[in-house]
Amino acid sequence: MVKIKAVLFDLDNTLIDFMRMKTESSNAAISAMIDAGLPVEEKKAKKILFGLFKEFGIEDQKIFQKFLEKTMNKIDYRVLSNGIAAYRRVQSGFLFPYPHVRSTLVKLKEKNLVLGIVSDAPRMRAWLRLAEMNMTHYFDFVVTLDDTGKLKPSKLPFEKALAELKLEPEQILFVGDNPERDILGAKKAGMKTCLALYGQQVFSKKVKADFEIKDVKELLEILQ
Repeated sequence: MVKIKAVLFDLDNTLIDFMRMKTESSNAAISAMIDAGLPVEEKKAKKILFGLFKEFGIEDQKIFQKFLEKTMNKIDYRVLSNGIAAYRRVQSGFLFPYPHVRSTLVKLKEKNLVLGIVSDAPRMRAWLRLAEMNMTHYFDFVVTLDDTGKLKPSKLPFEKALAELKLEPEQILFVGDNPERDILGAKKAGMKTCLALYGQQVFSKKVKADFEIKDVKELLEILQ
């Protein structure tokens, strides 16, 4: 087997329990908007908001404006500001890495492995998430949506990472939670792949990773 010299990670739902943070923050935003005058019952509001996330993407920066246009036929800035403020307050309290992420990154660095991130998040959001968890120093580089304009499974984000690393694709292990984006994209670029089962939100019978892990610390066994 070719020796692995670099490990690349997806960010959300691979290093960060992103969906828990998104759910708790969005629920808080809805409650705050209702208190500020949103004339929609809470259960219905949640269904509409998460339907919009599915339609426009989980990172859409205008999602609450779209939500108000759909529910109120206008953007009421009293309602909007209360929702965004509540979202931000709760977000910081739920933004933390999965168990064993930090200790595993330390041990990977001790093995002199190059560490990087390939994320579909916008550049500033990706870096802010890492900074808020005090984790920027673990990574040699971060590739984001702003670097290529393309979402995974496009090869472009992975090729950007390859250009940073100057390694052969088979010397790189990519770890991600989404088979149809992370694993497929990394495979198309020729990288070894590892599916993070602990954060998996999307399931696929068509795309198989080289490895599967139920805890991020299992990477250390794979890289023995």
